[in-house]
Amino acid sequence: MQPLSESANTGQSQSILSPPARSARASFATGFGQRVLLTIDTEEEFDWDAPFRRDGFGLEHVPELRRFQQFCERLGVIPLYLVDWPIVNSPVAAEIIGDAVQRGAAEVGVQLHAWVNPPFDEEVSAHNSYAGNLPPELEAAKFNQLRDRIEEVFGAPPLIYRAGRYGLGPQTPDLLKSAGIAVDTSVRSLFDYSGQHGPDYSAHPLWPYWTDAERQLLELPVTSAYWGMLRRQGGMVRRLQERFPSLGRILSRLGMMERIALTPEGVSVEEAIRGIDMVLDDGVPVLTLSFHSPSLAPGHTPYVETAAEVEGIYDWFERVYAYLDHRNIRSTSVAEIMQNVIR
Repeated sequence: MQPLSESANTGQSQSILSPPARSARASFATGFGQRVLLTIDTEEEFDWDAPFRRDGFGLEHVPELRRFQQFCERLGVIPLYLVDWPIVNSPVAAEIIGDAVQRGAAEVGVQLHAWVNPPFDEEVSAHNSYAGNLPPELEAAKFNQLRDRIEEVFGAPPLIYRAGRYGLGPQTPDLLKSAGIAVDTSVRSLFDYSGQHGPDYSAHPLWPYWTDAERQLLELPVTSAYWGMLRRQGGMVRRLQERFPSLGRILSRLGMMERIALTPEGVSVEEAIRGIDMVLDDGVPVLTLSFHSPSLAPGHTPYVETAAEVEGIYDWFERVYAYLDHRNIRSTSVAEIMQNVIR
C-alpha cells in the first residue's frame, strides 16, 4: 500500500509498516496537553529463548495483577490491559481485570499471540509468531475469536489493539477497522524486527498518527527516544549501523546517542527520565509506557528473576510517575484520548 501522502484521495489505508507522511500526524483538543498512557502486555508465561509452542505455557503470575491494579489506583493511573487468549480464558484474570473495568479503574484491549490463539491452522514458527505474516483469512479468524471472547468476558467491545511481538501486517489496518477497533498501539518506534521475520519500525515517529485518510484508525506508538548529542541524527546513525553493527554500543558508551524505551524492563529510572525529557521537549502529546505482565512475579521474563526485582518494577513506576507529576504530565486513558483527538 502507498503512504498516506500518495493515497489520500483513494480512501485506502496506508500500511502501518511504512513511516507516515507528516500530514498524518494527529492533533488533540486544546487543553489536552501532554499525557501518559500505561499499557500492559497481559499474557501467558513462556520461555522467551525456546521455540514457540501451543502448549506448556503458565499463568502463575496472574494473581499478582490484583496487587498491581491496587498500586495503579493508588497512583491515580488507569492501566490498559492488552489481553491475549490464555489470559481472557483465565477465571482469575477475568475476575481481577473485569472488576477494575466495571469500576472504570482499568481498560482492556486486544493482544494477539497467534501461536496460542485458535484456530490452529498454521505451522508454529518464528515467522508465524507475527500475526501480520499469516494469510489474511487466518489472521482475521484468530483476531475475531479473541476480540469476541474479550467482549463476552468483559462486557464491552475492545477499542484498541496491539499485535503480539509488535507484528503488524499490510492487511491488519483494514481488519482492525472492520472489527470496530479505533486505536492500534503495535508500532514500537525506533525498533527493527526484520531480522526476526518481523516489521521494521526504526524510522517511525513517536507522535500519534492516522493510518487512513478517513481518520478511522489512530496509531499510538509505543514510546522510545534517542538521547545524547547525536540524537537528532538518529536516522543517519541507524543507517550506518546497518554497515557497522557495533556503532550503537560505542555511541551509547560514549554518551553520544542512546535509544531509551519507556519500560521498567531493562531500563533504569534514570534512563527513563532522560527519555521522558527528550519526548516531552519534542512536544509529543501521548507517552505510551509498556511492560509484560509476567514481570510481576519472579522467573517468568528475562528482566525479573528475583522477588527483589519485582519490587524494582514497582519502584520504577513509583519514581517515574513522581517525575511525570513533577513535569505536570497527567495519566490518561484510551477513552480520554479518543474524546480529545481531532478528526
